[in-house]
Amino acid sequence: MSVKWEYNSIECKVENWLGKVLDKIGLSEDKREMLFHFADGDIFRMCNLISRICFVDVWCEEIIGDLDDLIGSPLTMAEEVSNVDHAQNDYNEGSHTWTFYKFSTAKGYVTLRWLGTSNGFYSEDVDIMKRIK
Repeated sequence: MSVKWEYNSIECKVENWLGKVLDKIGLSEDKREMLFHFADGDIFRMCNLISRICFVDVWCEEIIGDLDDLIGSPLTMAEEVSNVDHAQNDYNEGSHTWTFYKFSTAKGYVTLRWLGTSNGFYSEDVDIMKRIK
């Protein structure tokens, strides 16, 4: 049985994760996908749906802080901040987008820094999906 994901629901906005308790966070080996497992059974996936297909690449460039600080305590901060830069840069001749996800609990603070690059014609956003139970 394949896993089904709901895309673009209001619950997929990280701001709506405030007060939720994380049980586990997983980052794929290639750093192009993260899974967030919550105590209430919800699972969310961060990735780019077209990454590596259409001249787009999106990955988690850096984790600032300790992910373990987010486990077992309610999220007291959950926000997304992003920029888009269409100027030539060190990554490619197209554009790049930085997306920062900022989370905190009573135990600590973590920032996830995602980078998306493309030829400028495709979305470099991080897509967030919720697993359908």
